[in-house]
Amino acid sequence: MSDLCNPASYRVYWEDTDGGGVVYYANYLKFFERARTDWLRARGVEQGRLQAELDCIFVVVEVQLRYLVAARLDDLVTVTVRVLERGRASLELEQQAWRGDTLLVQGRVRIGCVSAASMRPRRIPESVTDRL
Repeated sequence: MSDLCNPASYRVYWEDTDGGGVVYYANYLKFFERARTDWLRARGVEQGRLQAELDCIFVVVEVQLRYLVAARLDDLVTVTVRVLERGRASLELEQQAWRGDTLLVQGRVRIGCVSAASMRPRRIPESVTDRL
C-alpha cells in the first residue's frame, strides 16, 4: 500500500453490512465517495464552496470495481485515491479499499465537472486543477 496516496479510514458499522455481517457490495461506493471528498478537502477544495463560488460540481460518470476480499463488521477500511488521468472536464481516479495489508476492492472512477446551474459539462477551474 506504500505507493498509494491520501488514505482515509472508515470503520465498518452494522448499517454497512448485509445479513451475513459482510460489507454490502454497493457500500464500497460510499466509502470511495467519502475518500474522494476528504481527498479534495485536504487539497483545499471544498465542494460546497466550489458550487457556491464557481458554479461547478463533480459528478460520477463511470465506475469500474473489482471485489477481491470481503470486509466485515468492525473492520477498519482504508481507502486511497490516486489520479490516473486529468482531462479538461474530468478526472480518472484509481481507488482502493484495504484492511491492513489486504486489498479488498480496487476500482476506477471517472468524475466529471459540470455547471451546478445547468448540469452541463464545463472545464475544471484552474484554481482546482492547480491543487490536484
